[in-house]
Amino acid sequence: MRRSGFAPKARVLDEDEIRRAITRIAHEILERNKGPDGVLLVGLHTRGVPLAHRIAAAIAAVEGVAPAVGSVDIAFYRDDVQSAPRVPTGPTEVPVAVDDATVVLVDDVLYTGRSARAAMDAICDFGRPRAIQLAVLVDRGHRELPIRADYVGKNLPSSRDETVRVRLGEVDETDAVEIGTSPDQVSGSVEAAT
Repeated sequence: MRRSGFAPKARVLDEDEIRRAITRIAHEILERNKGPDGVLLVGLHTRGVPLAHRIAAAIAAVEGVAPAVGSVDIAFYRDDVQSAPRVPTGPTEVPVAVDDATVVLVDDVLYTGRSARAAMDAICDFGRPRAIQLAVLVDRGHRELPIRADYVGKNLPSSRDETVRVRLGEVDETDAVEIGTSPDQVSGSVEAAT
C-alpha cells in the first residue's frame, strides 16, 4: 500500500540490507536472552508482524527452534485515540502465556515512542512479563517519551518534516526503507511517523 504524495529522496536500506539487519537483531536477541527459551516475539501491526516472523526464522536458522510469534493491535491503546479515532489494523494474537516471558516487541520504525508505549500497555493486559524489550528496523529519533530500543537495525537521524517509509514484501510486494517528504505528513505505520 502506498500513500499518495510521498516523495522519496533516498533509499536507506535495500532488500539485502534489511535481511542483514534482521539477522543481526536475531543474534543480539539470542545473545542477550541466552537463547530462545522464554522469548515471545510480538509484532505491532502492520509491518512489525512480518518483521517478527522474519526474526523468528533467523533465530530458528541458528538455534533450530523458533520462538513463539504473536501480534498486537495498538489502535485502542494509543494516547491520541480521543482526538483521532483509530481503526483496528489487525488481530491481537498472543500464542503463549505472557507471564514470566521475555516479550520482544517488534516494530518497523521507532519515532516518538508512543506506539511502543501503547504496545507495552496492550501486552500487560495479557499478564506480567519477566521483561519487555523493543526491536525496531529503523530508529529515527525525536522521542517524546523515555523509550529506547534494545535492538536496532539502522539508526537514521531525520528531521521532523521528513517521512520514513518501510516497505516489506509481505505487505508491499518489495523490501525497502526510504526517506522523503509527504505533503500531508500523515502519521501511521505506512509513513512510519509514530
